[in-house]
Amino acid sequence: MTDSNNIQTSRRMKERQRRSFIVLSDAYRKKNAWLKAAAMLMLALTATACARMGQPDGGWYDDTPPRIVHTSPKEKATGVNSRKVTISFDEFIKLEDAANKVVVSPPQLEMPDIRSKGKKILIDLKDSLKQNITYTIDFSDAISDNNEGNPMGNYTYSFSTGERIDTFEVAGNVLDASNLEPVKGILVGLYDDLSDTAFTTKPMMRVARTDSRGRFIIKGVAEGSYRIYALQDADGDYKHNQKSEMVAFTHNTYSPSCASDIRQDTIWRDELRIDSIMRVPYMHFRPDDIVLLAFTETQTDRYLLKTERKDEKKVTFYFSYGSDKLPAIEGLNFNADSAFIVEASPKNDTITYWLRDTMMVNMDTLEMKAEYLYTDSTGTLTSRTDTILALAKTSYEKRLKAQEKEFEKWQKIQEKAKKKGEPYDSIMPVKNMEVNITSSSALDPDKNVKLEVPTPLTRLDTAAVHLYMKYDTLWYRADCEVHPVEGTLRKFEVRAEWLPGTEYSLEIDSAAFEDIYGTVSAPLKRGIKVRSLDEYSSLIVNVTGAEDSTNLIVQLLNSSGNEVKRAKTENGMAEFYYVMPGKYYLSAFIDKNDNGKWDTGNYNDDLQPEEVFYDTKAIECKAKWDLTHNWNIRLLPLTQQKPGAITKQKPEEQKKLKNRNADRAREMGIEYKPKEKK
Repeated sequence: MTDSNNIQTSRRMKERQRRSFIVLSDAYRKKNAWLKAAAMLMLALTATACARMGQPDGGWYDDTPPRIVHTSPKEKATGVNSRKVTISFDEFIKLEDAANKVVVSPPQLEMPDIRSKGKKILIDLKDSLKQNITYTIDFSDAISDNNEGNPMGNYTYSFSTGERIDTFEVAGNVLDASNLEPVKGILVGLYDDLSDTAFTTKPMMRVARTDSRGRFIIKGVAEGSYRIYALQDADGDYKHNQKSEMVAFTHNTYSPSCASDIRQDTIWRDELRIDSIMRVPYMHFRPDDIVLLAFTETQTDRYLLKTERKDEKKVTFYFSYGSDKLPAIEGLNFNADSAFIVEASPKNDTITYWLRDTMMVNMDTLEMKAEYLYTDSTGTLTSRTDTILALAKTSYEKRLKAQEKEFEKWQKIQEKAKKKGEPYDSIMPVKNMEVNITSSSALDPDKNVKLEVPTPLTRLDTAAVHLYMKYDTLWYRADCEVHPVEGTLRKFEVRAEWLPGTEYSLEIDSAAFEDIYGTVSAPLKRGIKVRSLDEYSSLIVNVTGAEDSTNLIVQLLNSSGNEVKRAKTENGMAEFYYVMPGKYYLSAFIDKNDNGKWDTGNYNDDLQPEEVFYDTKAIECKAKWDLTHNWNIRLLPLTQQKPGAITKQKPEEQKKLKNRNADRAREMGIEYKPKEKK
C-alpha cells in the first residue's frame, strides 16, 4: 500500500510540474509575441518618422481653393434653353451673402433661387429666358470651401441662348457727387436704347453691382453703342421711378472694345523687398475708366408728416418739404385771430405756432383746421385742409399739481428758515427766463457772441447789455450791438470789435429780455477771452483748373472731413484767417447758381449736381505760420482725389488664400511645394 501511494504521489507531482510548465510556456509565448509586436511597432514608428522628416506635426493644411469639376449647362455653352444651372466642385463649398453678392445679367425681375448644397451651387432662374442673348452670373468673391474658408476668387459663369457668347466688358467707378465717396452696392446698368426715357420706362439690359471701392464691371456685353446709368433701386424693377432713389446719368455713349495688352505684375519677396517684375499679357477691355457721379434728388413732394404739442405753449407742424406759403389756421374751440407768433425753420419745413394767450396754453386740447399746400398724385401742389387735435403732452391738471408740490416744498424751506431765525421770503419768487450764451468762452476775433432765448420776446432792452474790456488791470466800457440772427426768431448775436488777446466781460441786467408771457430774464455775466494772433495760422490757396473761379467755393476740412471754414475765391485765390493749428484738407465746389451751397441734380430736368473736388494733400497749419498752397482741382481724376484719411467708405480687405503651409515651411527651414487636389 505504501509503495502504491508513493507511486501515485509521484505521478501527481509530475502532472503538476507538467501543467506549470505549460502555463509558463504559454505566458512566455504571449510575452514574446507582445515584445515582437512592440518591436515591430517601434520599427514602424521609426520608419514613419524617417519618412516624415522635415514635415510639421499634424501634416499640411488644406490651402487650395475649391475647383469646378462640372457645370450644367456647360460653361459658355450656346443654344441653352434651361433655366436651371448646376455648378459642381471638388469639395464642399459655402456661398456667402448670395442675395447681395451674386448678380445675374440680364437682370431678373423675379428673384432667382441661388443656393449651395454640399459640393454644388444650384441656380433656378424664375424669369423666362430671352432669345439670342448672353447670360452671366457673377459670384464675385462669394464662393469658398466649407472647412478652411479658402476663397475661390472672383468667378463669373456664362451661357448664351443664341449661337455665340458675348464677351465684352464695361468698367468704371461710381462716386457720391456730394463728397466723392465710393458708393457701395449700387446697380450700374447699360441700355442700347439711347433715348432719355429708357431709364424711367425700361429695365436695364445688363447690370453689375459696385464693390466697396465703388468699382463695377459689366460682363457679357455685345457689340454696339450704349448709355450707362447707376441706380439705388428701391423697388427692384431695374428702372428709375422714385425720387428717393440715388441715381447717376450721363449723355455719353460707349462702344465696348478689346485688344491685347501687357501689364506689369510685381512679385514681392517680403513686405519690403521686390523679388521681380513680370510682364503679363492679357486682354484689355475698354472702356474701363467710366466715372458716374451719383446723387439723390431734393424731395420736393410736400405732405404733412406729423403735428405735436410737447410743450403746452406751442404747436409744431412737420412737413416733408417747405413752402413759401405758410399754413392757415382756423380755430374750432378758440379764436385764432392774432393767437400765434409763428416761427419757421430756414427751409420752412418745420412751422411752430407759439400761443400768445395763457388761456389757450391752459387748454389741454386745441381743435383747429389747417389749410396748407401738399403734392397730389400728379405731382402738383394743391390746397388741402386737415382737422388737427393738438393735445398737450402734460395736462393742465398735472401741471397745477406739480406747481402745488413745488410751492409746498418752498413753503417748508421758508418755515424752517423762519424757526432758525434765518432770512426767508414771504412771497415765492417768480422764475426768470434763462438766456443761453451758445458761444465758447474762448472766442475767435472774426466771430460774435451768440445768445438764445427759450420763448419769443416782446421786448429787448439793448441798453441793458454791457460789454467791458480789460486793459492792463483796469476794465473799460466797450461798444457793442445786439442784433437778431437773420432767419431766426429766438437767436441773437452781440457784435463788437473783438481785439485779439483781450479779455472781455459781457454783462446783461435783469429784465433786459421779456417774453410774450411776461417772464423777464435774470442778470447774466460771462467772461470772454479772445484768442491771441500768436495762436493762429493763416492759409492762402491758389486755385487753378476751374473754368470760372468766381463761383468756386473752397472748404477747409478738419481731420474728420468736416467743414471748419469756407471762402469764395477771388482772382483764383481763397483766403483763410484765424486757423487753429492742426491738419487740414481742402474741398471745393462750383456754385453754379451762386446761392452759397452745394446743389444736387435732377434727372427729369436734365440737371447734373454741382461739381465737387478734393485735394489729395494734407495741409499742416502751425501757430504763427502763414502758408500758401497751390491746388489744381483737375490735375487728378475724381477717383484719385479724395484722401483716404477722410474717406469714410473704406475698401474691404480682399479675400486671399491663407498660404499657411508656406509660412509653416519657412519657419521650419524646409521647402514646400503645393500639390494640386486630386
